[in-house]
Amino acid sequence: MAQIKRRASAAWHGSGKDGTGSLTTQSATLKDTPYSYLARFGDGKGTNPEELIAAAHAGCFSMATAFQLSGAGHPPESLNCDATLSMDQVEGGFKISAVHLVLKAKVPGLDNAKFQELAQTAKANCPVSKVLNAEITLEATLVA
Repeated sequence: MAQIKRRASAAWHGSGKDGTGSLTTQSATLKDTPYSYLARFGDGKGTNPEELIAAAHAGCFSMATAFQLSGAGHPPESLNCDATLSMDQVEGGFKISAVHLVLKAKVPGLDNAKFQELAQTAKANCPVSKVLNAEITLEATLVA
């Protein structure tokens, strides 16, 4: 497969704390979407980089899990994943220290041991997991 490239851009105006910015993605799913200090470090309106990384990780992991399950002959009926990203203040700034994935999966005819194995493989091999320099934990549950 050829190399895939995706683009996004950010525009920022003003100081770090009082300024505002906007994000636009190649697909235009995000188009001039606001982000700010308050959206990042408080409850301000708009998005922030960490929220977008959490969404990207949940989406990437869910798709990777679907491929793992389907490849093992057990296509999922549904996968629902929440990603909680933790960012800690460290010397010199901030660091994304961890992402906790919580997966609830409906997969007919699959036993829990095989499900756990396939979910762990998906976690390890999802491209977003590979790019993050953070502890990534997974809580995976098969639901009826």
